[in-house]
Amino acid sequence: MRDFVWVDELDGGRADEVRNLLLAARDTDGRPEVAEDAGDTAGSAESALPGEFSGPRHLLCSDGPTGALVAYAHLDIHGDAFGRQVAELVVHPANRRQGHGAAVLGEVLRQARPDVRVWAHGDHPGAARLAERFGLTRARELLVMGVSTAGRDWGESRLPEGVRLRTFVPGADEQAMIDVNARAFDWHPEQGAFDVGALEAAERERWFDPEGFFLAENADGTVIGFHWTKVHPPNPHRFDGLPVGEVYVVGVDPDAQGGGLGRALTLAGLRHLRDRGLRQVVLYVEGDNAPAVAVYRKLGFEVVETDVQYAA
Repeated sequence: MRDFVWVDELDGGRADEVRNLLLAARDTDGRPEVAEDAGDTAGSAESALPGEFSGPRHLLCSDGPTGALVAYAHLDIHGDAFGRQVAELVVHPANRRQGHGAAVLGEVLRQARPDVRVWAHGDHPGAARLAERFGLTRARELLVMGVSTAGRDWGESRLPEGVRLRTFVPGADEQAMIDVNARAFDWHPEQGAFDVGALEAAERERWFDPEGFFLAENADGTVIGFHWTKVHPPNPHRFDGLPVGEVYVVGVDPDAQGGGLGRALTLAGLRHLRDRGLRQVVLYVEGDNAPAVAVYRKLGFEVVETDVQYAA
């Protein structure tokens, strides 16, 4: 017997239960990226959860006799940049293969709009079987690519004439970066919806480092591109348990593309991460973005994981 409860916001006790479930999943699967220490968080109790689990709505699936949380789902009712709702499902490792995943997915599909997308991180065969059972189709692949920094000679790359690189200045560069981002990623389901408020929220995160956030300016002082890097703390169950750098976002204004600026920005970030002593760098790229995948392969990156979105 299972008990389902939908809530729009997690209180302290429920947020702790969800965090513990996510940590257990991370210890088995390496995902999601949830810190051991919630740290000092402001706002609601759920602010201690990874960003993809923030905001309404939350589905708590408990074991009827014991009341223990055995599975959890988050449904982003606001949706991606195209308005499609997005769901994340996690079953506690100790309670898998007992039908909880199917029960939770069925409940999510009953509550969500018909255009909902459901993530399956790691492209697990069990997720594929579950998707087939519910008539879901493979709609999107997000590749995780990685490269070792050892022995990599990421030399300087020539900038277009009149362009210079500098680092991001909090409190001054938010709108300029967002303007470029909106033009560069008007096609992207997540990044296309990124705005000044989201950027300012990211600046309050412990991982944010403006020294690893590179902006490209033209001769007029207009920002025409950026490379935002990120450093992840050690995850004992992923990437050999070492800190890892990330090519978080590289964006170039469409009017400035084709002159090598994207490559120059990418190399600037890679050198920064290597010089920080990070032994591995990862990035996320759409599986159908063949030109970008080819560029990253030339820089030494290879696919290490695949995340899949299924659509109803």
